Amino acid sequence: MEQDWFSDRARIFRESSVMRQLAPVLPAGSVPEILFEDRDNYLFAMTAAPSGAESWKDLLLRGDIDPGTAEVIGRLQGTIISSSWKVDRDEAEFGDQTIFDELRLDPYYRSTAARHPDLAPWFHALIEESQSRRFSLVHGDWSPKNFLVNGASVMAIDFEVIHFGDPSFDAAFLLNHLLLKSFYRPQWRPALHAASRRFWSVVQEAVPAPNAWFEAATIQHLGALLLARIDGKSPAEYIREDALKNQIRDYARRLILQPPSRLSTLFPAAHAGDSSPTPFDGPPGLSGDEGCARL
Repeated sequence: MEQDWFSDRARIFRESSVMRQLAPVLPAGSVPEILFEDRDNYLFAMTAAPSGAESWKDLLLRGDIDPGTAEVIGRLQGTIISSSWKVDRDEAEFGDQTIFDELRLDPYYRSTAARHPDLAPWFHALIEESQSRRFSLVHGDWSPKNFLVNGASVMAIDFEVIHFGDPSFDAAFLLNHLLLKSFYRPQWRPALHAASRRFWSVVQEAVPAPNAWFEAATIQHLGALLLARIDGKSPAEYIREDALKNQIRDYARRLILQPPSRLSTLFPAAHAGDSSPTPFDGPPGLSGDEGCARL
């Protein structure tokens, strides 16, 4: 069912402002260049992605899953985190989280809590805790649809939900899309798992120490977002069968009520009853406890 979402249209100028700011610190071509603004009419123009670029969502949904692309996206997020970590200027400019609340917390978390009253206290506590984490710039829609892939290069777009806050939300947002697709297409699980591990390993390394909180916070958001893509205002359009929705719903609730201590267990636990589970063996070069510290 379609539902109304409302937000202040002035958010577009936060988007243009942060793209100007990030362009010098990210690899060339990682964000569009701003060409002009018309503040009276609430619009701006920016450069397009290179000819032939495709959204990462389109690539993933046809089974073209390159862990290298996931690593590039992880490094983009890592650079955004490290370059803005506890920077007073960034908090002053982007500290207002109204748009994030209007476009993410309300349609994803509060709307899902309304459909799961027993989880409402948990969702409200997550919202409050996340809003208290003010560490770095957060994109707010770190989704495969917002990455335009051209070979080994990736352009990130759609910064309209940018704010200064909790970077674990972005990490969970991206991982949630990969986890959802592992339910959607079981045959792609090994590749999706590998992409998730590559993404997580580089993002986690970018968070300044001590960073033990980051993994636990990402797991919290991941459970909430997984359930929200079934029962929130933005359900995943490719998850259509009731049986599959129930499978995802049940796992999301389990993730919320009995969260694991490590992200490394998520893919195997999500598909534990399958005949071809995806084991975790750590990124290349890691093993034992060191490997288990990464997805």
